[in-house]
Amino acid sequence: MENFFDQKFNLRFYEMNKFGFASPPTILTLLEETAAEHCNDIGYGIYDLEKRNIGWILINGAIEMIRYPKYREAITIRTWLSKYSPAKGYRENIILDGDGRIIGKSKGIWAFYDIGKKKPIPIFKDIKEKWGVETEISAELNADAIHPIQNGAPVKEFDIYRSDIDSNKHVNNIRYFHWLIESLPDETVEGYYLKKIEAKFFSEANFGEKIQVYLDGGGEENIFTHTMRSNLDDKLFVAAYTEWEKYDALLHTAR
Repeated sequence: MENFFDQKFNLRFYEMNKFGFASPPTILTLLEETAAEHCNDIGYGIYDLEKRNIGWILINGAIEMIRYPKYREAITIRTWLSKYSPAKGYRENIILDGDGRIIGKSKGIWAFYDIGKKKPIPIFKDIKEKWGVETEISAELNADAIHPIQNGAPVKEFDIYRSDIDSNKHVNNIRYFHWLIESLPDETVEGYYLKKIEAKFFSEANFGEKIQVYLDGGGEENIFTHTMRSNLDDKLFVAAYTEWEKYDALLHTAR
């Protein structure tokens, strides 16, 4: 591989869960940080683009963890672009431990976005040339398999605060994951870890709305489907599915 970018991290205490492993929001944050550094590396940093009223918007993404890194563990996230459409970049990621073993995989489809006009625009030719293309695939996406929940009542409702809004002037994608976690049964959150997630983003959520979370699934397989809508007009924001495994399995892989 030639057209890749590596970002190194040392896991800190506040990024851990109660078992001493990096939490899923930590992994999402580090993946986002790596993508931001990849932008800086070619001279098109997030805040530089923001001055031109341009940003990157996540449309569809997936993460699959083999194991979660532990407190003070050094990891490397390797990222690259596997292909482009006129307005979208297909970002691949692998998470490596200190010995170079893959402990996680991720993929995201990102739209190059005019924040003011609220529509995708063609990716600058210079960005594509500087990032290049590496055709290796880290993870598969199956967005067609994600079906929003259509019936039933929401299990939780959350206010959107100013602190939930990012530089693109709408709710940051990591914030949706916090709401997803808060809507799960206690026994899942306490005894299981997130093995896999895939999410599809349909529309923007803004300050002043409320997020209504719908949940289906569970049982012995611990596979859930999730849907988030607006309290104002039932507008669909996010649909996702998650797979969870008992912490015993994670503790075994970490030995």
